[in-house]
Amino acid sequence: MALIIPVLIVLLALDIFCLVDLARAEDVNHLPKWAWAIIIVVMHLLGAIGYLAFGRRRHGDLVGIGRA
Repeated sequence: MALIIPVLIVLLALDIFCLVDLARAEDVNHLPKWAWAIIIVVMHLLGAIGYLAFGRRRHGDLVGIGRA
């Protein structure tokens, strides 16, 4: 039981981080923001990892930046 509480806190912190990052993002990849929000909330760990891996725009993803 003592191990479950810290794990739940970390999972909750990850969900909150992803939702705040999503809210602050101007644009995201592959899906609309509302769809990513539902995926993060419903699927918890898998949704958060999916958003970080596939939905989050990175600084170099902007069109025209760093391209000759």
